[in-house]
Amino acid sequence: MIIKILGPGCTNCKNLERATREAIEQLGLDATVEKVEDYPTILGYGVMSTPGLVVDDTVLVSGRVPKPAEIKQLLTTAMAG
Repeated sequence: MIIKILGPGCTNCKNLERATREAIEQLGLDATVEKVEDYPTILGYGVMSTPGLVVDDTVLVSGRVPKPAEIKQLLTTAMAG
């Protein structure tokens, strides 16, 4: 599973990365987390408002920081899909 955090490195982007890593650890997932700070790449995902959470090239969240429990649910659903 490849998880990407899209954003320029703002506070919300850092919070999303921290919450995502926490969710991965709690779920015991084998996942790679990458930070994407390049605006053309971010726009390539169709994300107009950061931060964005992308799992295996599918945008799951943009423009907000979900709570860790929601991230866990999103990751669990993405694994099942």
